Amino acid sequence: MNKDDLKDRTKKFALEIITLVDTFPKNNVGFVIGKQLIRSATSVGANYRSACRAKSRADFIAKLGTVEEESDETIYWLEIVLDANIADFEKTKKLLKEANELTAIFTKSKITAKTKERK
Repeated sequence: MNKDDLKDRTKKFALEIITLVDTFPKNNVGFVIGKQLIRSATSVGANYRSACRAKSRADFIAKLGTVEEESDETIYWLEIVLDANIADFEKTKKLLKEANELTAIFTKSKITAKTKERK
């Protein structure tokens, strides 16, 4: 998967999260969890784009660390959505699977970049 594919994938993921959050109950729980989930999910793609413009390998690794953190935070919020039964179970499970896959990709990319930096 190249950078442009991953940029598109993270953007699509963010848009799907926005669509999911739009179905949340219109109460404090829905608003608070929805806001947190949208912030972390949209941050994944935004910070990945920033990492792609890194000025050095060290800068890339640092920015990728932020992407990894935001992706993992998104997993947390999706788990909360599931456990609290806030949204459609199947749609949420699908997005949780994607969040886990993205996190794995970013984790592996960071490890690879660190390995190359040491050489």
